[in-house]
This record gives sequence, C-alpha cells and structure tokens, in this order.
Amino acid sequence: MSHGDEQDYSDYGGTGHTRTRLPDHDPYGGAPRRPTRSSSRGLITVVGVVVLLIAAIAFANRGDDSSHGDSPARSSQPHTSPTDPTGTHPVQTKTNGIPSNFAHTEQGAQSAASNYAVALGSTAMFKKDSRHTLLQLLYVPDAAARLQSEMDQAYTSDFLAKMGLDADGNAPKGSTFVSRVAPIGATVQKYTDNDAKVAVWCVGLIGMAGDSSTDPVTSSWKTWSFDLQWSDGDWKIAADTQKDGPSPVPGDDPAATSDEISKAIEEYGGFTYAR
Repeated sequence: MSHGDEQDYSDYGGTGHTRTRLPDHDPYGGAPRRPTRSSSRGLITVVGVVVLLIAAIAFANRGDDSSHGDSPARSSQPHTSPTDPTGTHPVQTKTNGIPSNFAHTEQGAQSAASNYAVALGSTAMFKKDSRHTLLQLLYVPDAAARLQSEMDQAYTSDFLAKMGLDADGNAPKGSTFVSRVAPIGATVQKYTDNDAKVAVWCVGLIGMAGDSSTDPVTSSWKTWSFDLQWSDGDWKIAADTQKDGPSPVPGDDPAATSDEISKAIEEYGGFTYAR
C-alpha cells in the first residue's frame, strides 16, 4: 500500500480482499454495497488465528522449561523450522502505549516489526495528533519528518469523509470505525548489527460498523516489509512497503452483524507480539 491511497496504506484497508460468501441480506441494514468491496468475515478468523499463535507460544515455553531434564521422548522430537514460534517473551516496556526497547537481535527485530505493523494499522493513524506521535516513535527522524508531511496531505477531511469519519477522524455517533492489524508471522530477510529487513505477514480489518454504514468491515491479507535501523537503543523504521497476500481460501463462516463487530472490537483487546 502507498501512504496516500484511499485504502492502500498503513490503515490496512487496501484492495485485494479475499472473497467471502455473502449472506442473503446486507449485514449492515440493507444499504447498497459498493461493488469493489467484499463482505467481512468478522473477527472470528482473526481471533482464532491469534489464539492459535498464543497457544503455540505457550507450548514452546513449556518445552523450554529448564527445570526438567531432557527425556528420550523430547530428544527424539524432530528439529523445528526457523519459522516456528520460539517462545521468547514479549517486551514489558511501552512508550505512549507502544511496545519498545526491543532486543538488539534478529528476534528483537521481528518483534519490533510485528508490533509496529499493529500500531500503524490502528485507528490512531486517522487522527492527526496520534498519527504524529506514532511516526515520531516508530520511524527514524528523517523518515518521520518526511512521512508526517506526506500523510497530513493525504489524510484530508475529504479522504476521512470517504471513510465515514469527521474532519478529526471520529466515527458518527452509534457507529464504530474499525482499523486493526494482526500479525500471523514474521521472517528476517537481512540482518546486521545496524539494520534489518523484516517481512510480516498480516491480516487486516477496516470499515465502519453501524446500522447506516455502506462500508462494512472487511478483511485483507498483506505482507508488510520493514527496513529497520538500530537507533537510539531500539529498532526504528527507515522505510516500509506492502504487497498483497498470501491470502488463504475463505471459509464458509457467515458475515457478522454490525452489532457483533462493534461489540467484538470493544471487548477484544490486542497483544504485544514476540518472536
């Protein structure tokens, strides 16, 4: 996604949505649907994937328990793949609510990239003050200054209105604006002590949940690549790009209603991701 496109930048609302089977009725009250967008499969898939990820990390932690000696059964287990979860714990430090102080390692770079994708895919990007804060926190100074100007020109009141938001990035009363990213996995494509290139495979949700919405929440799959630099004691973004997919074949889950989506967004919080 480019930062300036309507739905093709860090909010993760780009084109290239996976096909979903539509219910017989419009999930958001019968309003005409835009032909270029597919119906949302809701948050069930996202939550299910995250639950599987956390379960895998918990299993890896149990396997790494140093208080128990290796048994014959454990020593005979096959060698794990480099893409398997390692069981490394998430960082405990946060700056303005964003995980920070990542390890100066390959795993630390993957954790940083994963958590930065979550932050940049959030609703905070649609409000000027919080967007500026994110850019200053996550990017190296030169990139932050450049992107701040570019994004201020892109996030105009007309653009926000197309998303169903007012000029300050707020949703209409009774509606819930959704913009959320959940990493599925990460891989290091390059690493030195000074810089790293990390690709994060993500699923994103974007849209407006509300009875009068003509833009229901839909999902998309992206690979988000981050060029990171070790700067001021942490990993910072020097540049980032996105491409579509890989997208799994959609299941037969019925689309959730507007109320179900709004309730899920309010009830289910996010995670701090670790590699």
